[in-house]
Amino acid sequence: MDKKCGKARYKKMEMVTLGKTGITVNKNGFGALPIQRISAEDAVKLARKAYDAGITFFDTARFYTDSEEKLGEAFEGMREKVYIATKTAAANAEEFWKQLETSLHNLRTDYIDIYQFHNPSFCPKPGDGTGLYEAMLEAKAQGKIRHIGITNHRLAVAEEAIASGLYETLQFPFCYLATDKDIALVEKCREAGMGFIAMKALSGGLITNSKAAYAFEAQYENVLPIWGVQRESELDEFISYISNPPVMTEEIAAIIEKDKEELSGDFCRGCGYCMPCPAGIEINNCARMSLLLRRSPSELQLTEEVQAKMKKIENCLHCNKCKSKCPYGLDTPALLARNYEDYKRVLAGEVSVK
Repeated sequence: MDKKCGKARYKKMEMVTLGKTGITVNKNGFGALPIQRISAEDAVKLARKAYDAGITFFDTARFYTDSEEKLGEAFEGMREKVYIATKTAAANAEEFWKQLETSLHNLRTDYIDIYQFHNPSFCPKPGDGTGLYEAMLEAKAQGKIRHIGITNHRLAVAEEAIASGLYETLQFPFCYLATDKDIALVEKCREAGMGFIAMKALSGGLITNSKAAYAFEAQYENVLPIWGVQRESELDEFISYISNPPVMTEEIAAIIEKDKEELSGDFCRGCGYCMPCPAGIEINNCARMSLLLRRSPSELQLTEEVQAKMKKIENCLHCNKCKSKCPYGLDTPALLARNYEDYKRVLAGEVSVK
């Protein structure tokens, strides 16, 4: 199947092959989570612009509201020209089949290139009682999916998935804040012939230097980063790296080291698995507000709307549901409290973030 865009510069692109799947694409994947926040017209325009530039791997999920529908509209009539990965958060076989059929309908297709279990708390296997992996195998036998993958934020589950030999791809958070254990996962996937898809390559927006982010990912030949974009200007940055890919330099290495120092310790990655909050707190942003104030234009975080969201922290029930759901083991209620105190000091002019 020819999934090349046909442009002459395509041959100059840095490519990556996802292990034994044989899927070979430009080393820029399109993360379609953010397009749920924009209009269908803008989302379709963005996805098609990415394709025209040579990006042919698109990652979405049933969980991402209307993201699948927007990709379905973007690539109707040209499905064979792109690779689409989506995800299921099903807890049993019945849910699995319902979500798969919904995804196929939304994506306007009769097959999915990579179907992934979406951040399960365990590694689905044959005979585990859920029927999930058996359903995956049956869907593959029916031709509705072509490859079986898993996504996770938990190191133990990721390692178990690799060791099991049951999965063709692993999607895991991987950016230049990665630990030695995270980097070891990349090597384990390479040795196992398993594709490695890097999510959170910008650490949920906390990494603001895309050139440094790309240069880090480029050091690992078996890693496919998926960049979450919702603005054309963001996409343009990554498109520019297709013909002129950033490489690691002393200057970029220094930027990375500085960020590692600033972002060391416990911090919220904004993954959202703690949501929804019974008190209505927007945890995935409020719990990292101190970093957002200092790593993005602060005025965006000081509006009346954001102030109202932060004030909801006062209504925290201390039920610890968010804490129990956090894949990084963070003490989320304590993190919310610290961020709120800092936020109030910034508003009062006691702390400068300029």
